[in-house]
Amino acid sequence: MVGYDWGATNAWYLCLVRPDRVKRLVNATTTWLLRNLERKPDESIRAMFGDDYYICRFQEPGVAEDDSAKADIAKLIQLLLTGRLTKPLEQRQVELPSWLTEDDINYNAIQFSRTGFTGGLNCYPCLDLNELSLLWIGARIEVPVKFMMGDLDLTYHIPGVKNYIYDGEFKQAMPNLEEVVVMEGVAHFLQQEKSREVTAHIHDFIKKFSSL
Repeated sequence: MVGYDWGATNAWYLCLVRPDRVKRLVNATTTWLLRNLERKPDESIRAMFGDDYYICRFQEPGVAEDDSAKADIAKLIQLLLTGRLTKPLEQRQVELPSWLTEDDINYNAIQFSRTGFTGGLNCYPCLDLNELSLLWIGARIEVPVKFMMGDLDLTYHIPGVKNYIYDGEFKQAMPNLEEVVVMEGVAHFLQQEKSREVTAHIHDFIKKFSSL
C-alpha cells in the first residue's frame, strides 16, 4: 500500500486495524502517532499553535468555506501547489515548476469552483472522532514501513517532528520501520516534484520483500 497526506493517515489506520490486509506500506508526509489518552488532537494542536491555526479555525462549521469563497481559486491552488517552507504564500512571486502547468491549475480551479472545498476540509472537524478508536490505544503499526518526506515540507518543520522521527519514538510506534527518506529541496508534493525518484523508492521497497 502507498499513502500520501490524508491518504497516509487512512493507510496508517488500515495497517493498525487490519494488518492482515497489508503486506508492506510506503507512506509520505504524514507521520503516525501512538494514540494519546491525555489530550485529543484538537487540544494538542491548539496548545501548540493557538486558536488561529488553520486546523483549529476549521473546526467551526462554515469558516473554511468562508475563507475559500473570498479567494481566487486558481491563484490559491497555484500558491498551495508551489509552496515552499522558506517563502510565505502571500510574499512571493509564483513561478510554475516543470511538473505543473496552467492547464493543471485551471482544471482544478474549475472543479473546485463547481464542488467547493467542503468535502475535503471535513477531515479537520473529524480529528477528534478518530480518537474514538480507543481499542487501539498503545497499539503499534506492525507491517514493514518506508516513510518519505521533503525537507521543505512545512510538516517536516512542525515543532517536535524531527525529534520524533530521529530520536526513536517513530520507530517505537512501528517496530518494522525499515527506512525514513527525506528528499532534499522538495516540498509537500514530492510525488509530483520528484516522481521518478518516488516511484523508484516504492519499487525498491516492494522488490525487497518480493521473495517473502
